Amino acid sequence: MALPLEETGCVVIGAGVIGLAVARHLARAGQAVVVLEAEAHIGEHLSSRNSEVIHGGLYYPPGSLKAETCLRGKALLYEYCAARGIAHRRCGKWVVAGPGQAEALDDLHANARAAGAEGLSLIGSERLRQEAPWLRAEQALESATSGIVDSHGLMASLATEAQTHGAVIALRHRVEHIDCRPGCFTLSVAAPDQRFRLRAERLINAAGLSAVPLTALMDALPENQRPRQRFAKGHYFKLRGRPPAERLIYPLPDADGLGVHLTLDLGGGARFGPDVEWVERPDYRVDENRQESFEQAVRRYWPALRPGALQPDYAGVRPKLWLNGAPYRDFLIQDQGEHGIEGLVNLLGIESPGLTAALALAERLT
Repeated sequence: MALPLEETGCVVIGAGVIGLAVARHLARAGQAVVVLEAEAHIGEHLSSRNSEVIHGGLYYPPGSLKAETCLRGKALLYEYCAARGIAHRRCGKWVVAGPGQAEALDDLHANARAAGAEGLSLIGSERLRQEAPWLRAEQALESATSGIVDSHGLMASLATEAQTHGAVIALRHRVEHIDCRPGCFTLSVAAPDQRFRLRAERLINAAGLSAVPLTALMDALPENQRPRQRFAKGHYFKLRGRPPAERLIYPLPDADGLGVHLTLDLGGGARFGPDVEWVERPDYRVDENRQESFEQAVRRYWPALRPGALQPDYAGVRPKLWLNGAPYRDFLIQDQGEHGIEGLVNLLGIESPGLTAALALAERLT
């Protein structure tokens, strides 16, 4: 017996911040949009398990998708939050350099300038001693435009606006198979009370951690358009008591992340994270045994951190793409130019700075 068939103009898979931003953008443009989300709530994974930082665009290679969408997205995000009363704060950020790290800090500064980042300045040891005597640092790079945002408030606003313009957000709807033909996509969907087929002219895969696995369900997608994906788990530990700063404090980045950094929350608290632990599958349990290594990482720039001042908070998992046997460190947007299928867009490897870049990524899908 054939499954019931429904039709719409565009299907967006994933109701995280990217999928919701895309749905809002397309619905405002008059398209009929259905968002399919496998979980019972919006933003259950990447979008709610991060540092909630509005990034200034320091780290990404000039001309890369991460650089361009981070900088454009930051401007759009500040404007959006101010217009809609979403809690946020332009608190600024310091990236600190210890002994022997001056050259690396200069390289980061040069990269940020070449990428188009604004509000940058180098801070010398005298100002550091005056304004942050608790810091062990010889220099710092200031990003005055960095900030923090209420990611849950942002997603709720995007969802409401998308629905106001006619989008349908269907929770607990899992995609099981996708028949891909140019301009015609038939999805087999498992809902809480039935299974059905949904046909659309356009398909946007914005499923975050599940975006790469979903490409395996697309029967006409060329094999070379299905990258591998690894999972980088990151723990966060909350600081007991008042934070030592009113701005974000970051060490210099390492190969797999931005280092265990001090980030603030909008309630006046602070937490440190994330570290990097490679895992086989998403797992959000916090390993309390990592507390000692956390304290060691923090004491590299805050030597006076009290023993026991950190307590386990939460964990997140980031997708890391691999192409042709090597890490692929940029966002990957696959459209007709890559795979030859009209109407299909895969948004892959959308990790940090995805929260900052969300509105700019949506803007690209005209």
